[in-house]
Amino acid sequence: MDHEVTVVAGDLDLLRKRVSAFVRDRVCPRESLLDAGGPTARDLRGRLRAEAREAGLWALPLPSGLGGGGLPLRAYASIAEAEGASDHGPAALGSAPLLDVTMLSRHGSSRVRAEYLRRLVSGGLRTCYAMTEPDAPGTEPLLTTTRAERRSGGGWTVTGRKWFVSNAADADLVTVLARTSGTTGDRDGLSLFLVPTGSPGFRVVRELPVLGATGQYEIDLDHVDVDEDHLVGEPGRALALAGERLQLGRTLRALRWVGQAQRAFDLLCERAVGRQGARGPLADRQLVQQHVFEALLAIRTTRPLVYEAMDLVAEGREAHVEVGLAKTAAARTLQEVADRAVQVFGAAGLGPDTPLPALLRTGRTARILDGPDEQHVSAVARRVLRSPRRPGPAVTPL
Repeated sequence: MDHEVTVVAGDLDLLRKRVSAFVRDRVCPRESLLDAGGPTARDLRGRLRAEAREAGLWALPLPSGLGGGGLPLRAYASIAEAEGASDHGPAALGSAPLLDVTMLSRHGSSRVRAEYLRRLVSGGLRTCYAMTEPDAPGTEPLLTTTRAERRSGGGWTVTGRKWFVSNAADADLVTVLARTSGTTGDRDGLSLFLVPTGSPGFRVVRELPVLGATGQYEIDLDHVDVDEDHLVGEPGRALALAGERLQLGRTLRALRWVGQAQRAFDLLCERAVGRQGARGPLADRQLVQQHVFEALLAIRTTRPLVYEAMDLVAEGREAHVEVGLAKTAAARTLQEVADRAVQVFGAAGLGPDTPLPALLRTGRTARILDGPDEQHVSAVARRVLRSPRRPGPAVTPL
């Protein structure tokens, strides 16, 4: 992306600490209200965004020419981890639209770029991404049944149903994967459309709570008219665009999951040191020490994988193996560390007084989101076995 700024190491470390403090002190204490959704959550999110702007922390990885911070992707990696300590951190700090801003900057029409990009960066517009269908999982996009037909007067008409669409109820725009030619199963003929959610025929069907958490929805598009210039990229080229988006999206998720795993680890350690039992603090017990060690080992071995993947994605290099490893490792690590923290907390770790139930839930769903573990295991293994040279480290160690 253009309009990037240069950041020296010391400044970046200070920026990361400021972001971490913002998330810890302002976002985390309000998570239960943000989780509940509705008008109260929207008002609170607006106040947090105003505070982020005032603190100079708004939209750090988005282009400076559009009102963002212009931080390069490689520099943003540690910031993304700090933001991601809370699921609400990216939205509160204005970095949530990064995938859409990147995609539309590269592949959107001149009208779309002029009409939407600056408003996306400012937080004036919200977006979502609709790929998965009730009978066509996101891991099998060739089975997509949503169709877009050309209108006689120009433009397209989109018809179909999508589900597990994040934040669809509050979105102003939704990017929809639809078939524009060929038949189900064909690799060619899939396209992406940017659909205003206020269009006639667009409907949010229902909310789909994920292990009790809000934010996922099923949507229906009943002959929704879409202007020609709201086609994203070239017709029939959706898989290439979606793959580009997924590489960055999976890496960003992995960074945020590492941030949440670190948060769970910090809670584990605080509990171990501060909780007194009949025989002294929990920290003196070998089984608790085992939980601390295994959790730390998981985080320390996962973090380099994720940063390695981000380095490659930021450089535009081939990163399928590294992103698959990073995504799978980060999801497993979050689930493992959160589970160990719950075990050390005991019954308190299951209740509403700590963020551990939410972190554990995120860790479990992470192993499904953006492709289940099994998909990444198979995809990485196939690439490795096809390669004439087995991959070593993608980034030379310091």
